This record gives sequence, structure tokens and C-alpha cells, in this order.
Amino acid sequence: MSLPPFEQVVQEHGPRVLSVCRAMVDAADVDDAWSETFLAALSAWPDLPTDLDVTAWLVTVARRKCIDIHRLRARRRTDPVADLPEVVAQGAESDDEGVWRHVAALPGKQRQVITYRYLGGLSYAQIIDLVGGTEAAARRAASDGLKSLREKEIR
Repeated sequence: MSLPPFEQVVQEHGPRVLSVCRAMVDAADVDDAWSETFLAALSAWPDLPTDLDVTAWLVTVARRKCIDIHRLRARRRTDPVADLPEVVAQGAESDDEGVWRHVAALPGKQRQVITYRYLGGLSYAQIIDLVGGTEAAARRAASDGLKSLREKEIR
């Protein structure tokens, strides 16, 4: 069995792809997401296996194109800062510096997990790739570290 002609695929699956795009992106970006999906599909079409589930594959491509649009919009939303914040005077310690000084005093794994999680914004799955162990152990290290930080803050 061979794949149908691409034009037939667009006619048959276009409405479904359009629905996926409408569900995932703003109205202004729907047409772009739909077009990008079928442009990517067209370029890959000759090399696809003949037993491909075309519907599932196109929905996956559409989903990824919508994610690309979200990423592009997020990058464009960042506004440059006109004025830099004032530098803290010598000898004075900001609240953030005090917190990170306490974090630096934590045991190694707690310090690493808290730093990667709250400063780096990484997920626990990403953190275990860096520090080793299990996700449960990383969560426990973060919990123990936060508990220690709270106790230091109270005193």
C-alpha cells in the first residue's frame, strides 16, 4: 500500500489540523500554524513509510508547529529594560543575597537541587540528570533544604 497523493491528504485532514491549531494558538496565528504544518508535511512526504498513520502524524506535526509559535511569541514579548536597577551599597546585604548565602551553607545535594530548581528553573527530572539519584530523592533534598532555610529565617 502506498501513501495517497499529498493534495488528497490536505483535503482529507486539513479540517482536523485546523481544529488542532485553533485549540492551541491564538486566532491570529491559526493560519500560520496550519500552513507551517502542511509545509513541513510536504517536505517530509516522499520519505515517509507507507504504513504511516497519517492522521496521528499530522496532528503531531501541527502540535509541534503550534508549540514553535508559542515559543516565538514568548521570545518577542520580552521587553528591554531602559534603566538598570541600582547597585546595593557596599556592606549592605539584599534579601536575595542573604537567602543565597544560607543556601550556600546547605549540604551539597540540597544546595544543588535548590539552586537548579529555584534559580535555574529546572524540573526534578532535569535535575536528576545533573546530580544523579532519583526524582523522589531530589524532591526530598529540596524539601529538607527548604525546611532548613525556613528554620534559619525564623531565628
